[in-house]
Amino acid sequence: MLLTNMTVVTMQGVGYGLIPDAAIAIKAGRIVWVGPVADLPADLASQPRQDLGGRLVTPGLIDCHTHLVFGGNRAREFEMRLEGASYENIARAGGGILSTVKATRKATVDALVAAALPRLDALIAEGVCTVEIKSGYGLTVTSELNMLRAARRLGELRRVRVRTSYLAAHAVPPEYSGRADAYIDEVCIPGLRAAHAEGLVDAVDGFCEGIAFSPDQIARLFDVAAALGLPVKLHAEQLSRLGGTALAARYSALSADHVEYTTEDDAKALAAAGTVATLLPGAFYTLRETQIPPVDAFRRHGVPMALATDANPGSSPLFSPLLAMNMGCTLFRLTPAEALAGTTRTAACALGLDDAGQIAPGMRADLAVWSVETPAELAYPIGFNPLYQRWFNGEPE
Repeated sequence: MLLTNMTVVTMQGVGYGLIPDAAIAIKAGRIVWVGPVADLPADLASQPRQDLGGRLVTPGLIDCHTHLVFGGNRAREFEMRLEGASYENIARAGGGILSTVKATRKATVDALVAAALPRLDALIAEGVCTVEIKSGYGLTVTSELNMLRAARRLGELRRVRVRTSYLAAHAVPPEYSGRADAYIDEVCIPGLRAAHAEGLVDAVDGFCEGIAFSPDQIARLFDVAAALGLPVKLHAEQLSRLGGTALAARYSALSADHVEYTTEDDAKALAAAGTVATLLPGAFYTLRETQIPPVDAFRRHGVPMALATDANPGSSPLFSPLLAMNMGCTLFRLTPAEALAGTTRTAACALGLDDAGQIAPGMRADLAVWSVETPAELAYPIGFNPLYQRWFNGEPE
């Protein structure tokens, strides 16, 4: 297949990597050639063509941090925060993550899948071709495995690539109150081994925060992940500076996520480790946070910045990657080019993928076709979706 009559946003090099009046050749789900149509090799010129009407084509979007699988909702907590309660106070009173745990434990795998499908469809409708989905609302071995099974099934029911992260170290469940170390030893580590044996895990995550787990506790879990050959990620420095970013750097984590309270020294450590800083403006907005991630420090030290929805029932009920891009620009002062890179090229790095997020020979033919003239128009509007067509693995929808 040969796609023609479009402007291609390759996301290679600095900025957008624009190619006007471009062509893309696709074979067996992969891109085999991209460039100006005037330079099209003779052996490709005779291939069947699809005219894209002068539209803009980007890599398919990648949502590299979500919690799409969960039971229940937390609308009442939204009201409580508006009435003055803090996220931390709600969590310590048994709400927050633990309220979702109760609903998730009661749900079957089928029920979790049915509830998550509309959320996933919302992402797909805005050009997402790859999505990361975390566990972390079961907090028992059985429930965590069920969440991961549900996430894998979503990837079978929809034309989307699902990457799973094991996040049992998300909160200390009530039955382990005051015994976080025992929970790590008796649930998190055995559950990780079981999930790995079943082929359910692509990466291991944790929540390093005063209301969750210390760096030392997370490190014990990460040691097991390393022994199993699994990469790690970390919720770090969201509510305070506990040392999570330094921990992530020490383990050469794929990403450190949230990072509002990250320092200049932390940024240097992330850069040296090659770890991505994943920015999550949905949680920043929902929690009415005031501490902005140190974007300028990340720029100074060359820390790649990804951008994601953090789609979850409590702190970021956001299911629009386009709105996440707008928030990233408006709230965190990213440029539109940084926002698009954060949901394509850098998001792929945050998931350890080397075959997505760019339009180049050898890459998967995961593409988003937009009825816009310039890339900045993707981050600019609020509540408007200009997606014209999505291509997944070389096939259009």
